[in-house]
Amino acid sequence: MTAVTARLADGVSAIPADQWDACAGGDNPFVSHAFLAALEQSNSVGARSGWQPIPIIVDGADSAPVAVAPAYAKSHSQGEYVFDHAWVDAWERAGGRYYPKLQVAAPFTPVPGPRLLLRDRAAAPALIAALEAVTDQHELSSAHATFVDADQIPLFEAAGWLIREGTQFHWRNQGFASFDDFLDTLASRKRKAIRKERAAAVAGLTIRHLTGAEIGVREWDAFWTFYQDTGSRKWGRPYLTRSFFPLLGQAMGDRVLLILAERDGVPIAGALNLIGGDALYGRYWGCTKEVPFLHFELCYYQAIDAAIARGLGSVEAGAQGEHKLARGYAPVPTWSAHYIPDAGFRRAVADFLVRERAAVEADQNYLGQMTPFKRG
Repeated sequence: MTAVTARLADGVSAIPADQWDACAGGDNPFVSHAFLAALEQSNSVGARSGWQPIPIIVDGADSAPVAVAPAYAKSHSQGEYVFDHAWVDAWERAGGRYYPKLQVAAPFTPVPGPRLLLRDRAAAPALIAALEAVTDQHELSSAHATFVDADQIPLFEAAGWLIREGTQFHWRNQGFASFDDFLDTLASRKRKAIRKERAAAVAGLTIRHLTGAEIGVREWDAFWTFYQDTGSRKWGRPYLTRSFFPLLGQAMGDRVLLILAERDGVPIAGALNLIGGDALYGRYWGCTKEVPFLHFELCYYQAIDAAIARGLGSVEAGAQGEHKLARGYAPVPTWSAHYIPDAGFRRAVADFLVRERAAVEADQNYLGQMTPFKRG
């Protein structure tokens, strides 16, 4: 490969969209210029949020980026979903300063995807070296690439980064033509339970799937109310600002799917999804009226309906949630990569990760035996 240089930019918005997306590709919406720039333009990320965008760019001989990383200087560990609080405590008890740290991620988004965005895959080592250089030169405690696509993990391993394993629950489309086709793969008792849940959830309600221009001010106002309620209960305060949602709708159009439940024409609950190249990604949910099973209906079953209708290969409904298991979402591994310059701290974290991985994989094996699918 020809010689390259690396640089920092003052936010994704400072980089031409066509240059960024030439590296990011079109499959994963959360690393697209539109999504990341909307976070910046809405002040959902920025210095006051503790997510300071400092994307790292490797330029090629033609002066256009051949590799970029969505990188952030972090002053806390919120909104990441890969928890390092024990690492923070250990390092600071030893007299170190953990923050700021370097985070390579789609903010507030526990969705696996590429973290090395490559127009030229041969530029991957240079981009990883640039991440390390930023960490070293600014005397940061560590760098973390979270929810990394499995096929990029060997690139980090080759550079000597520590690898951490986690678990999510994803639904896989086996060429189903309808939701009933999916139900036919489940044990009889599970089929009946899901049908009963769905009937109870939608009784007296109208379910609407909206994309693009179908999502107006009224719908965004309703969803903002739902999001605030959920965010205040989960995180103390919502991560995203009010202006983020219409900016997202304007920037991403038909890649945004808002599923609303209405009673007598009034929205009472909603689930926001983004549509990828071969996956539907469930992100946010909320409600103003408690209805039994409505969360499962909007976030899991309606998402399956939407994925089948669009011929998408999977539904990824976010972090955690063993309750997804009974609804046809199976355990899958997730991955993160960590660069820790201090040798002693690195050894301690490496020892912890060996023990943690054994426990995670044992749990995955157990959960894999608990799926609701027919046996034999």
